[in-house]
Amino acid sequence: MTTKGGSHEPERPSALPTKAATADLGTLVDQLVKLGLEFAAEALPAILTRAVKEDLGAPALLEQLLRGEVERREERRVRTSLRLSGLPTGQTLGNFDFAFQPAVQRSKLDALATCAWLREKQGLLILGPPGVGKTHLAISLGVKAVECGFSVAFFRLDELLHAMRKDAEVPPTRLKGKKYMKAALVIIDEVGFDTFTREEANLFFRLVSYRYQRGSLCITSNKAIKDWPEMLAGDEIIAAAILDRLLHSCHVLNIRGRSYRLRELEESLNGRS
Repeated sequence: MTTKGGSHEPERPSALPTKAATADLGTLVDQLVKLGLEFAAEALPAILTRAVKEDLGAPALLEQLLRGEVERREERRVRTSLRLSGLPTGQTLGNFDFAFQPAVQRSKLDALATCAWLREKQGLLILGPPGVGKTHLAISLGVKAVECGFSVAFFRLDELLHAMRKDAEVPPTRLKGKKYMKAALVIIDEVGFDTFTREEANLFFRLVSYRYQRGSLCITSNKAIKDWPEMLAGDEIIAAAILDRLLHSCHVLNIRGRSYRLRELEESLNGRS
């Protein structure tokens, strides 16, 4: 820089020297670990190396670091939620054979997979004879619900009735912490294979009544709606009360088709011949 007298003055540095501006990598990693950012701590050295090679600015570097942390946390949340839900593993919409079961509309399942019905606390009944894929679809939608951030509890009917019988004398207001009451989505599988006792029908009504407009129920059943009074201990009054709540703001899937299990048996027998 030239002064008025013509002498030269040394230029001031525009930034701190590199050594002073660069924090110790080990210190940064330790601080990230203390903050619970375990992925960021693990990934930081590699991301810094890439940032130098690709001449990334600080915002891009930070975005990569935080995006990886968010993705890792989301994966961990989904794994934990699936484990706590009790959902059987391995059944998804991706491996459901829609070609074998043309009665199931893919577009309707895709709409349910958005979980909009759960946000509205609506219900879902999946009806049809044994072996047509009712349980597979219920589990698949349960997985989607977990991925969308909803809590899910999966029960086979006998498991649920056992749990409710143990709580029979407890008022519903004191059962708010139970999975079958508090989960955003409760899936009840295999309704209809056995007739309810009068006590079981009353407990089932209590569950449906408590969850009505508070949380969603997904029920799979081999019984048509018209046969529910007979299934529910032959009590038409309690059956009407249950169905009135279940069918209000409810999606119904009626599956009529061949049994997957019978198909597998036929393929097995054909393979031996």
